[in-house]
Amino acid sequence: MKRRFFLLSLLTTLILQAQEINSFPKDSTINLEQTVISGQYNAQSVKKSIYEVKVISQEMIERQAGNTLADVLNQTLNMNIIPSSSTGKSTVQMFGLDAQYFKILVDNIPLVNDEGLGNNTDLTQINLDDIQQIEIVEGAMGVEYGANSIAGVINIITKKGGKNKFDISATLQEETIGDEYNWKNKGRHIQSLKIGHKFSDKIYANLSFSRNDFQGFFDDKKGKNYPNNDGLRGYEWLPKEQNAAKAFVQYKKDNYRLFYKFEYFNEETKYYDPNPTLAPNAPTATVDYFGKDRVYTTDRIYNHLNASGRFRKAINYDVSFSYQEQKRKLKSYNYEILEGVEHDVNKFEYESRKVYYSKGMFSNFINKNDYFDFQFGYEIDQTKGFASTSAGEFFQKPIERKLGTYDFFASSEINLNDKLSFRPGARVMFSEQFDKQYVMSLSAKYLFGKQWELRAIVGTSPRLPNYEEMYSYFVDVNHNVQGNENLNPEKGVSAFVHLKKNWYIGENNSLEQKVSLWKINLKDKIDLIVVEESPLKYQYRNIDNYDVQGITYLNQFKVHQFSGGVGFTLTGIKQDIDEAVAVNSVKNKYFYSTQINANVSYTLPKTNTIFSLFYKYNGAQEQFVLKNNPSNTSEQILVKGKQEAFNWMDASIRQSFWNKKLSLTIGARNLFDVKYLNSSSGNDGAHSQGSTSILYGYGRSYFAKLTFNLGIN
Repeated sequence: MKRRFFLLSLLTTLILQAQEINSFPKDSTINLEQTVISGQYNAQSVKKSIYEVKVISQEMIERQAGNTLADVLNQTLNMNIIPSSSTGKSTVQMFGLDAQYFKILVDNIPLVNDEGLGNNTDLTQINLDDIQQIEIVEGAMGVEYGANSIAGVINIITKKGGKNKFDISATLQEETIGDEYNWKNKGRHIQSLKIGHKFSDKIYANLSFSRNDFQGFFDDKKGKNYPNNDGLRGYEWLPKEQNAAKAFVQYKKDNYRLFYKFEYFNEETKYYDPNPTLAPNAPTATVDYFGKDRVYTTDRIYNHLNASGRFRKAINYDVSFSYQEQKRKLKSYNYEILEGVEHDVNKFEYESRKVYYSKGMFSNFINKNDYFDFQFGYEIDQTKGFASTSAGEFFQKPIERKLGTYDFFASSEINLNDKLSFRPGARVMFSEQFDKQYVMSLSAKYLFGKQWELRAIVGTSPRLPNYEEMYSYFVDVNHNVQGNENLNPEKGVSAFVHLKKNWYIGENNSLEQKVSLWKINLKDKIDLIVVEESPLKYQYRNIDNYDVQGITYLNQFKVHQFSGGVGFTLTGIKQDIDEAVAVNSVKNKYFYSTQINANVSYTLPKTNTIFSLFYKYNGAQEQFVLKNNPSNTSEQILVKGKQEAFNWMDASIRQSFWNKKLSLTIGARNLFDVKYLNSSSGNDGAHSQGSTSILYGYGRSYFAKLTFNLGIN
């Protein structure tokens, strides 16, 4: 596999270098001047950014016809999607770290979710209908974005304007789930509608609605109406339906812009008891079958008010205010299967979060200075959370807590000349729960000439303990698992170096190659460990040291009607938990894993038909597993686990009609038919997990997406 990758990469390079290398013409159609906002003082091109920013464009998203953010990130290097068939959620790992170590933002604002603000976000709850582009900044973003961002940020930039007086867009998408599909109760069914109106050159507004109906994955299960007590009732992958309504209004003048966004999101996930009970019915001499079924509902309200511009032709400002609220509700009932009747219905709210958030950034204090600029800013959030005893097995009593952080940060951008730039920065973090935290970073950019670019960043960012780690409490005759309100924030430091070279050959051909090196170190990492041997008791403690290092090579090209890229990454992870274990068989060892990805598109000139292929190889992952010692259950040991390698491939064909008013995309996902992955990483800690395989995908599926765009002036 590695040999094929390097041969393909070398061949691409030689073909392009064999052609005459010219300077890049200013009017070229090659889109190498993408504008980014993540971590910037002002919106500017990727090349001018002192940070290394990867952009996933709207065109790339449309080629993949992804339903959610998980579909797009699944093809991205240094990211591993972690789906859960039992909850319907999907999270993502980045540079070998889980989703607690980077933030997912929408227009620079963290999104409230089940487990926090901006971290551990469920990717399936972020649809892609209104996305302009996705920006991924690699490296410590603690100064710009605060805690829990040692690996970087993923910033989703939404569309904020229209070209015509009226813009109407409608989408219909049908997709199989493996080989399961019909119009009613199998497959995935997606609809969306957006209407935008430009009232004047200054005022624009739009309304949109979307629905994503995932009917679940049966596999060997028999669905809702199967009565037998043999474990086959229900679904392998839980069905869920999502509905989202959005509103946007913007006022824009010469030197300032004001916009307001609103979103209401609703999700229903349905669980069906796999082992229904039998109840004899004496009067009728029959048997009734009952399943203890549940419906989990998530309701989220998102408000975002933003003002940006220039004050008195000098100071740039960008200030956001956001109020977000999320409630999770449970409906439990006994379902009489043969009659289709719900009995003993019980509805209640079991988890909620309310967030008050504001962030402001101010720069350009020295007007008309190309060599020096600095920025001051603040970031404040107040999160009030509630979890009842039904929030999960780790909450045995109702918990209501308030978490607040108050941050102030500053940085300066120093351009010594046209080639060399530096950006030092610092942030101080005040919290109601923890001691004052300090964050620092230093970034640098050097342009060598001949299109060579070097970027580097070193910085820190703590990770704050989450609700479960601080406040969980579950004690009975078989369990004793407790949170720890005395936990300290984890300490993280990371360093990233990126070397990039661009070649421009004529007006329509280009090649970009990049090598990245990185290292991330975490101290006082939080884990669940044994704190008392008799009786056995578990508690979250700051005990781990965790280290990640790696190298990535990327090659992107455009040759006439072809475009695409190939990439390779090698990631090593080391973990030491000497204080927590009796035996550490993997001390001071790095476990390495590889990823390879490739994508290629061809545009048929006469019809403008786009053929696209996306491939990713996810190598075997050796993992650190903290387990009970089989010979002494009061001791824990750190051993090696492993998840098998797999290949993932998607393909699509996209065709536009009627002057691009109508477009049709057809294709297939998961062409290698991945379903179950073998894993030896089950954790025999507080709860045993004896399964040796996990459900990762639901097999090869096919889709068709029809989009209608109409502009009226």
